[in-house]
Amino acid sequence: MVQAPLASYPSSPTESSLLPATETSLADTLHQLADAIIAGKRLNREEAIALTQIEGEAEILLLCEAADRVRQACCGNTVDLCSIVNVKSGACSENCSFCAQSAHHPGDDSPIYGLKSPEEILAQAKAAAAAGAKRFCLVSQGRGPKYSSSKSTEFEQILAMVEQIQAEANIKPCCALGELTLEQAQALQQAGVTRYNHNLEASEAFFPKVATTHSWHDRVETIRNLKSVGIQACTGGILGMGESWDDRVDLALALRELEVESVPLNLLNPRPGTPMGDQSKLDPFEALKAIAIFRLILPEQIIRYAGGREAVMGELQSLGLKAGINAMLIGHYLTTLGQPPEHDHAMLASLGLTGGEAPIPGRNQNQAAT
Repeated sequence: MVQAPLASYPSSPTESSLLPATETSLADTLHQLADAIIAGKRLNREEAIALTQIEGEAEILLLCEAADRVRQACCGNTVDLCSIVNVKSGACSENCSFCAQSAHHPGDDSPIYGLKSPEEILAQAKAAAAAGAKRFCLVSQGRGPKYSSSKSTEFEQILAMVEQIQAEANIKPCCALGELTLEQAQALQQAGVTRYNHNLEASEAFFPKVATTHSWHDRVETIRNLKSVGIQACTGGILGMGESWDDRVDLALALRELEVESVPLNLLNPRPGTPMGDQSKLDPFEALKAIAIFRLILPEQIIRYAGGREAVMGELQSLGLKAGINAMLIGHYLTTLGQPPEHDHAMLASLGLTGGEAPIPGRNQNQAAT
């Protein structure tokens, strides 16, 4: 586990000798690079930045092929399936520019409600299990239990829901509740939570454009608290907020340094009424290029298709699963709808992939994830 401050990476080079001039030699170079990564090489920042110079659909698909070889060798053909539920929505104290739940800029038609009942959450957990999900994440708005009033019982109610889901539904409960103290992380671990979602969202340099009511390092502190008690970190970010390629590489390198196990990659689906509501959607091939580079930087991590994949990728969704992705959220998201789970299962089958639980980093791909 990382204890020292996160490293400061040097600025990107203006030129790199990593990439050859022709498509044929590029294919050979990327093939050799994939072999080296499979054998244990880890990209440095200069090498990763060089990959961002690849342009053109044909060349990006070559990059995806290299990432797919790494995914197959390091992770296997099982795609990790999970589902989420918004247990409490809207009127959030934080000002995340992409989010329709913020009280600072409530998005158009964003729902507002208090903590759902245990019965409703349990029913949704059982429905997620029936749809093929192996994990079910309880997501709540707000900065986190770390800042809750001493009179609030919401955290204790969620702990009880976690225990009930374990007892009565054939699915593993996860949580995404915001910032936690070390003691709260320990309480979640004792209740049975083995994985917790807490995204960095972007690089440290870009983060002030995402939110100002809390800092990037606040998020890092919670990730370290989780890992110190043995909870896996499900930590990624959002692509398409206006960040640079350097920002994307720096985010991936920070995730590698923090040794997170699962990396959700959200593709911004701009929400009307939010500060990022007018942001243009990513080009699907730009998204594929980013996914592939994340896989080459993070060869063993679970890299998860998350929010926005339907809206951004459209009919090209399946290409992401041949560019390094080995996990998916299925069902609906927090404030937007996903496609029916049966469509996802059909897509996996068409690619020769199987839904289930992907191995966590450092585990044999045939060993069951915990």
